Amino acid sequence: MGCPMFDKKLLKNIDYGLIIVVIAIFILGVIIISSATNVIDLTNKKAFDEIYDEIDMTRQVKIQIIAFIIGSIVIIFILGIDYNNFGGIYKTIYVLSILLLLSVYIPGLGVVRGGARSWIQLGPIDIQTSEIAKLGYILSFAKYLESRYEKLDTLGDLIGPILFTAPFIILLLKQPDLGSALVFMIIAFGMMFIAGINMKIVMYGGIAGISSLPIFYKFLEKHQRERIDAFLNPSDPTLPGNYHVLQSKITIGSGKIWGKGIFKGSYHRRDYLPVQETDFIYAVLGEELGFIGGGILLLLYSIFLYKMIKISKNAKDIYGSLIVIGITFMFAFQIFENIGMTMGIMPVTGVTLPFVSYGGSSLITSMIALGLVLNISMRKQKIRF
Repeated sequence: MGCPMFDKKLLKNIDYGLIIVVIAIFILGVIIISSATNVIDLTNKKAFDEIYDEIDMTRQVKIQIIAFIIGSIVIIFILGIDYNNFGGIYKTIYVLSILLLLSVYIPGLGVVRGGARSWIQLGPIDIQTSEIAKLGYILSFAKYLESRYEKLDTLGDLIGPILFTAPFIILLLKQPDLGSALVFMIIAFGMMFIAGINMKIVMYGGIAGISSLPIFYKFLEKHQRERIDAFLNPSDPTLPGNYHVLQSKITIGSGKIWGKGIFKGSYHRRDYLPVQETDFIYAVLGEELGFIGGGILLLLYSIFLYKMIKISKNAKDIYGSLIVIGITFMFAFQIFENIGMTMGIMPVTGVTLPFVSYGGSSLITSMIALGLVLNISMRKQKIRF
């Protein structure tokens, strides 16, 4: 019979529109990364219109393209595996995901980046362990919730899911990586919401959570408290966390409706905008493509999320549906958080913009997530051979 991946009866079920949308977002991202990393001296005597002649493929662009190719190859392998096989080893996946987060503490392997011990270094390659761990968490938590579907009616019913999730949150907060911890929390909530959690519990939990924020704030690291202080006091330029956001809003606003044109942004090219190829990549897009370009990207993301929700509804079983929902909430939060922080409506957390921000491990993880969604899409109904 051969590998089912190549069977036409399965391949016809794949949502090729989803693939096209992702490719469009990725191409847009590569163009913006190229502009963000190819900083050109605007004080020289060359005419500004000749800036295109100086454009070269930067190291970041090369890595991004290589990561996309690697991710595409991984997707092909993922499509050949029935996703229910992951459910059969969900306990192993769960343990390995936690061990992966712990690996950052191994001497000579774990490294600190941006004040957080969230990375492992394998030769020339740096890997953010939380990126891979969140997919392992989704695959294992979906199987855990499958047998508890529509049985999350009381606080007692939630003890298990909370204990299942707690090790990931604790380890990420210890690194400290608040942004990734928030992503895990959103994924957990989204999957439990679809699994039928009692909404009264959600309401009471939300009230308790908001009430406990002052206590939670005291346990945060200094730089994390500074970011929250800056978010709550956006007009105070003396707060160190406000510099990035102020520069980002200025950069976005300078693009106006139509933008200044690709490779013609001036604010980010003068290096006013920090970490412009990763955390604040949307500000670069806003300056060069304006409100229209930003709107187009948001439209592409909306189609992207809608298609995944549709795939979740059409999944052949609860396990597949929960996997897609977990991935959908993961992407949705990252999109909202990243774009929101560039505009000052969300705190700065370092969450990347999917398929757009520079980062090899982040992009490959996003591609693997896409592969899982396509896997469930192609097996949305039982096929007879």
